[in-house]
Amino acid sequence: MNFTTVNWTVFIVYLLAMTIILVYCLAELGLGFRYFKAKRKESKHPDITPDFTYYPMVTIQLPLYNELYVVERLIDSVMAFDYPKDKYEVQVLDDSTDESLDIAAKKIQAYQKQGFSIEHIRRPERKGFKAGALQYGLKRAKGDFIAIFDADFIPNPEFLKKTIPWFEEDSIGMVQTKWEHINKKFSLLTRLQAFALDLHFTVEQKGRNYSGFFINFNGTGGIWRKSCIIDAGGWKADTLTEDLDLSYRAQLKGWKFKYLEDVLSPAELPVEINALKSQQFRWNKGGAETAKKMMGDVFKSKIPVKTKFYAASHLLNSTIYVFILIAALLSVPMLIMKNIGFNVDVYRYISGFIIATIAIVLTYFISISLNKQSKWSRLLDYIVIFPLFLSVSLGLSLHNTLAVLRGYSGQKTPFIRTPKFNIINQKGVWKANKYINTKVNWLTMIEGVLALYFLYGIFLGFKFHDFGLMFFHVMAAFGFSFIFFSTVRHTIIAHK
Repeated sequence: MNFTTVNWTVFIVYLLAMTIILVYCLAELGLGFRYFKAKRKESKHPDITPDFTYYPMVTIQLPLYNELYVVERLIDSVMAFDYPKDKYEVQVLDDSTDESLDIAAKKIQAYQKQGFSIEHIRRPERKGFKAGALQYGLKRAKGDFIAIFDADFIPNPEFLKKTIPWFEEDSIGMVQTKWEHINKKFSLLTRLQAFALDLHFTVEQKGRNYSGFFINFNGTGGIWRKSCIIDAGGWKADTLTEDLDLSYRAQLKGWKFKYLEDVLSPAELPVEINALKSQQFRWNKGGAETAKKMMGDVFKSKIPVKTKFYAASHLLNSTIYVFILIAALLSVPMLIMKNIGFNVDVYRYISGFIIATIAIVLTYFISISLNKQSKWSRLLDYIVIFPLFLSVSLGLSLHNTLAVLRGYSGQKTPFIRTPKFNIINQKGVWKANKYINTKVNWLTMIEGVLALYFLYGIFLGFKFHDFGLMFFHVMAAFGFSFIFFSTVRHTIIAHK
């Protein structure tokens, strides 16, 4: 392969990666406009919760595994539901192996003495992780409806009264509520997570739901019709995102989902970088596994073409990190090629991809511009947080790409839970958390090397007096540096 062939190979692969990123960004912008239309319609015709006509039996499932710091908080919150005591039961699906098991048992016994229907359920073996626990509990659930809350949630007392009435429409199989972040202001890391999640819970969930596209149960903060779960085949543990998998199986069966943006389910964001990485790994690897499993069924189904397109973009959401990483890695060679005689006006071919940046800028602006904060607060958040969010997303691209590739390769990995910290607002200490990973691995070292790689890209920009990729290289250098130094710093703190 001669020099010209190498140049053209780099150029074509870069162009392909950027094209896929462009299509993804335009799809996101499309959802942004659909969200905008939904909000306009809602302002004229508010989405009012139907009147209660009866109180059906509800089973509340709390899947737990070593939740020492938050187990009592979770149980207390669901036992405070504003719902007839004889009309709901609580299943504490506890696979714990540490002292949190005894803490949960004592809390459960105290509520049992008060006349509450709450059961401490222990499986013979932790088979199938969370999906296995949910399926195990489902077989003995008395409720016609199944609400699920992970350990980091503090559901509001009115949760059932605001969700159950929507099931009066027989075709509704699941109702999902919006996550609220109780510790959003704890650090830059939590602010960035909240910024990303808010896009999903506004533009993506509501935009899709308003347009009749498929949405997903988010694993927690939602409630299912029991017959829908059974009809769709039940919980399965063959992916790490059992929630996304069941959501698609149910909707392909014809069930409808309802998303309630105005019903909030408070939850805690990871405050430590290794906890965030484990969560990101599970979400992205599981997303790839579910895409591999469900994509064929989506395209073979009789749903409208537009619905298929947005279902595909949804299932392939995590895969975009692969192309982000490819484009990032090749951006430095592209800069060099342009300035040492590659006989193609590179920017003439890729300048159109500024549209991708504009599309994602507009999408995120739509997601924050319609919330209830003050105008100036929204603008400040956007100006400060958005570029930092893009940078840190770039910094996570290597980590998330490896997760996606493992998902597509079929490599099986355990369900690694996200450590919880019991941190509300800006209060709390996390460094004594016994569940934190305290090792700096080879991946962290590569992230540090990539930070230097993009600093080199910045140097070349100044050397060649070519600043077309400068902003991108600055963001990438900052993003990988942030991930590297945060990982090292948090690991050191955890050891103290």
